Amino acid sequence: MTSGGTTRLRLPRGRAADAALAVAVFVVSATGTVRAFVGGPGESWAVTVLGCVLITVACAALYLRRRHPVAVGTLVFAATGAYYLTSVYDGPLMIALMVALYTAAAAGRLQAAVALAALTLIGVGAGTLAGNHEINGIALFMLAGWLVAVVALGWVAHSRHAYVREARERAAGQERLRIARELHDVVGHHMSLINVQASAALHRIGRDPAQAEEALGAIKESSREALRELRATLGVLRQADEDVPVAPPPGLARLEELVRAAEQAGLRVRTRTTGDAGPLPVEVDLAAYRIVQESLTNVARHARARTVTVRLDRGPDAVTVEVADDGDGPAHGAPGSGITGMRERARALGGELTAGPRPGGGFAVRARLPHRGGTVPRS
Repeated sequence: MTSGGTTRLRLPRGRAADAALAVAVFVVSATGTVRAFVGGPGESWAVTVLGCVLITVACAALYLRRRHPVAVGTLVFAATGAYYLTSVYDGPLMIALMVALYTAAAAGRLQAAVALAALTLIGVGAGTLAGNHEINGIALFMLAGWLVAVVALGWVAHSRHAYVREARERAAGQERLRIARELHDVVGHHMSLINVQASAALHRIGRDPAQAEEALGAIKESSREALRELRATLGVLRQADEDVPVAPPPGLARLEELVRAAEQAGLRVRTRTTGDAGPLPVEVDLAAYRIVQESLTNVARHARARTVTVRLDRGPDAVTVEVADDGDGPAHGAPGSGITGMRERARALGGELTAGPRPGGGFAVRARLPHRGGTVPRS
């Protein structure tokens, strides 16, 4: 392949790589029988042909080594053993067996790989004791080292692949949880407000058309904002190159939008902000916004409250968020309320979140989100 005036060589992969490996091992192994055709036969032609067939079978089997590692290892072991027992030429067919052993171990079949390696060592040792003077004790010791090294390397490769696969699955699971939280916060918040405003419009449409019209306008605005945030979230998931977000990213800079939406749902919202007004890390800014958003949603849905107080304390190393109401409705921690999601957000940043009834009545959500100089501690 040519790119920018340079030629880049791409190595084969998959089945092409298996075929290339089988051919390469065959070429190397076949050099052991060249002497039968060049220097004159040292054995009968039938034995030479049998040796060529065994070499071909052992090397061809390597093409299937990834799909059937144990079967291929057993076949290569048998063919290699038969070759060395019948042929007078000590060819390098042992390479095929080494490849098969490595593949079996790399596929996670460690016991099979160890058994085949042990049988190989026992067979070679038995041949040495039977009078094979080409293999001495030193060679046998070196062969044992090679067998152990090949099996160990295969097992290391298997362990590494398993670790990488587990890490990817864990990252994918964490990403799914993050996406679920985002969609819950975006859709749940606006749908809850739409539900409250629609109920208000139905009750007022006959008695006070003006207020009903105002509630319908709020529904229109909430649905528009929901679609806009949902489109931005889905655009990030698609990793599209288009400029999907048409509004500033969610953060405390958009706190007034949450306040207006809650007030349109009939709540009176007070905000109190103290501390440094400088920029926050993106993760902390988003988490604080989502916690306020979800808390206001729960108040509108469950609390039967009239007043909500949102307090933000932006310290040098942490942001404290508190949302308290004066309602007398059921606990916000009911199933599906999103308290769990808020806790997960806080814990992901190394912080904590508490939620429960207040001593003087009402319900309060309080979260502490730490940060250090614009960075967020990773768990």
